Amino acid sequence: MTDAPEQLAAVSLFHSLADPTRLRIVQRLMGGEGRVRDLVDELGLAQSTISEHVACLRDCGLVEGRVEGRQVFYSLTRPELNDILEAAEVLLAATGHKVDLCATYGRPEATGAGR
Repeated sequence: MTDAPEQLAAVSLFHSLADPTRLRIVQRLMGGEGRVRDLVDELGLAQSTISEHVACLRDCGLVEGRVEGRQVFYSLTRPELNDILEAAEVLLAATGHKVDLCATYGRPEATGAGR
């Protein structure tokens, strides 16, 4: 049985959010638009790292830029992204963050595999 295109697109969506840096950028942009410089200062990461991940999110259609003079202000393209992340927080709380203990997808330090 092959996966439907909608399923594959959902996998791509969740994969784009699976990177900790991209997720932090999206979470920051949930609070309002920001420049790469703002993201660098607030997230404490290198400009090249932030730019690379913002470009990825832009290519995925999750982030867009608004040019103002020589600056670009980035924001989320769809408010539904907020809904997805808020639902994820509710799900994690409801399950007691058990996914973190998953042998396949959990953090090694949470599962004890990092010892």
